[in-house]
Amino acid sequence: MSTDLPVGYGISADAARLDRAVIHQWLSEDSYWALGRSREKQDAAMANSLNFGVYESATGVQVGYARVVTDKATFAWLCDVYIARGSRGKGLGNALVTAVCEHLAPYGLRRVLLATADAHAIYAKVGFASLEKPEKWMTLGEQ
Repeated sequence: MSTDLPVGYGISADAARLDRAVIHQWLSEDSYWALGRSREKQDAAMANSLNFGVYESATGVQVGYARVVTDKATFAWLCDVYIARGSRGKGLGNALVTAVCEHLAPYGLRRVLLATADAHAIYAKVGFASLEKPEKWMTLGEQ
């Protein structure tokens, strides 16, 4: 995938490269949105989604992750975006979200959604904005 990445890093949508144990640890122990998520639930979510990893080029160690739920025709939901604590502040989150959006562009999706409590500025750099008419949207389940 081609995107503006800091030197020494790469992004891949190859599911075989994912370090599933590390991803589960990040999300279930260090994210505010997936605390306590079981490994079984995480593996099922990954199996039914597009997955993206950020890797150190020299070592192949995974330092970031993002997941997309999509029908590849009209809609996508970007979720589980995570950059390892020791790799933050290098522009990897922005590069990851950009790469995901570039990957989705050929599908001609009408809408890509996400939810965030604290990373609005990162997503805004890629073109995401708050819902124009939030009163049109509803949810079933946790909020």
